[in-house]
Amino acid sequence: MSIQIRNYLTSDECEVVELWMLVFPDEPAWNESKELIDRKLTVQPELFFVCVENKIIVGTTIAGFDGVRGWVHKVATHPEHRRKGISRALMRAAEKGLAKQGCTKLNIQVREGNIIAVEFYQSIGYNIEPRTSLGKHLG
Repeated sequence: MSIQIRNYLTSDECEVVELWMLVFPDEPAWNESKELIDRKLTVQPELFFVCVENKIIVGTTIAGFDGVRGWVHKVATHPEHRRKGISRALMRAAEKGLAKQGCTKLNIQVREGNIIAVEFYQSIGYNIEPRTSLGKHLG
């Protein structure tokens, strides 16, 4: 397997949107892919990573650092390319990028019931913390 992790390029947009539609079919309207990409490109675009295998985008992750904690979003691997270490490589890139920004702790939120994602994150060193996650949509 020859994979490459690199920063997102604007020419990647269509492939990334297609991948996200496949991997995250039930996303809420406020996570509309094109708008999310446009917003990310205005804030720490160097923390938007894609994985390319044979010139095809097969994975993504978006990271961000607010000065206190790091976060990751859209860790996605195409279903036909799973179990090859792509998500691990993407997470390593996100962790390195966040550390470079001075981030000392990374938080991850996983949707309730997504046991496969929880097990993946635990396998790469993350622990379940006793927290309650709250959110508010700002329109």
